[in-house]
Amino acid sequence: MKRRYFGTDGIRGQSNIYPMTPDLAMRVGIAAGTIFHRGSHRHRVVIGKDTRLSGYMLENAIVAGFTAAGVDAFVLGPIPTPAVAMLTRSLRADIGVMISASHNPYQDNGIKLFGPDGYKLSDDLEMKIEDMLDKDMSEHLARSENIGRAKRIDGVHDRYIEHAKRTLPRDVTLQGLRIAIDCANGAAYKVAPAALWELGADVVTIGNEPNGTNINLNCGSTSPVALQRKVDEVRADIGIALDGDADRVIIVDETGTIIDGDQLMAVIAESWAESQTLRGNGIVATVMSNLGLERFLGDRGMSLARTAVGDRYVVEHMRQHNYNVGGEQSGHIVLSDYGTTGDGLVAALQILAAVKRTGKPVSEVCRRFEPVPQLLRNVRISGGKPLEDIHVRQAIADAESELSRNGRLVIRPSGTEPLIRVMAEGDDRGQIERIVGGLIDVISSVRSAA
Repeated sequence: MKRRYFGTDGIRGQSNIYPMTPDLAMRVGIAAGTIFHRGSHRHRVVIGKDTRLSGYMLENAIVAGFTAAGVDAFVLGPIPTPAVAMLTRSLRADIGVMISASHNPYQDNGIKLFGPDGYKLSDDLEMKIEDMLDKDMSEHLARSENIGRAKRIDGVHDRYIEHAKRTLPRDVTLQGLRIAIDCANGAAYKVAPAALWELGADVVTIGNEPNGTNINLNCGSTSPVALQRKVDEVRADIGIALDGDADRVIIVDETGTIIDGDQLMAVIAESWAESQTLRGNGIVATVMSNLGLERFLGDRGMSLARTAVGDRYVVEHMRQHNYNVGGEQSGHIVLSDYGTTGDGLVAALQILAAVKRTGKPVSEVCRRFEPVPQLLRNVRISGGKPLEDIHVRQAIADAESELSRNGRLVIRPSGTEPLIRVMAEGDDRGQIERIVGGLIDVISSVRSAA
């Protein structure tokens, strides 16, 4: 069945434009509240958000939906996505909601849903919710005496900070480290700097003045230039860049070099293997992770299992095959010993632990392998299915044949934006650039003709 609303990471779109409207948010609340209404106990939902202007609007709408379905709403305010997942379990809620469009600009927003176990919903549950959204919901409304209550919960920041701090090994302190952190003017602007300071670090913070419209704007993990400048300015030992909802992280070393999620997963996998805490004898990543990571792990007797793009698919594979480290090149890193979803702060703490234990600079600790030349380009589309065109399919087949065993080709539609993503990697950079350029031209010509 075709998915109308849910993408790879919940429902997402431009705020106040269909489908990301208050009406849909309310209907999601009614539908999810109905589906998770199990047993005779007093049902509850925890609802967090990032710092987007539209978050106030969507928060009120989704609270209305859940309370209309007879579910009590615990409203958390601005807080990281992993904190919502953690608090869903900690507060014994029936469902958790994060209102966020992650790394997207402030004009966008989204709705992410978590089950009572703190994990993102399965495809089947999302489809059940979708099936209800365009139907009459009057029969699912609670009787007057059973309407849910809504209240704001205090102390949730402190609970998440303590949770994050406990993930740092007991024998490690951050004293002596100067850390620059960019909170992307997003959900972690209070909790992340506080956690690092309480662990002993000298903390310099940027991206911690949200105004509703500056989330991810020239800051954060998708735009780390400001952090690179700050690391140089204050001579920091390390820079940490989070995204708008703090479920991903990118590191900047002391020289200003950006370190992506593939290198970070390599650091954590090697460290955990040495301490005999790595499960599955490897890690889980997506088809977008660099071939260099796969070779690095293989040389050390570890494996790389690949999934479709989307951290929820990484997590599903981890759960099915008993891995405890997984993630994406973009910086979504899932450490299942500590949480159920990507957590930028917790992942950064594992990197900091490796740095402190070795006593070496970040540039040395976090450069675990030489990446294979990789090129990713996007083609914006307005509709249609260009990947099904016969000319595009033939061009893809020719490119795959040319790369053969010397590289990889990944072409896929984005799950969050109207884009076709074209990625190729291999040992010959010139060949990769030529292949990607040719495919972009073919897809663009089909898009234009349509």
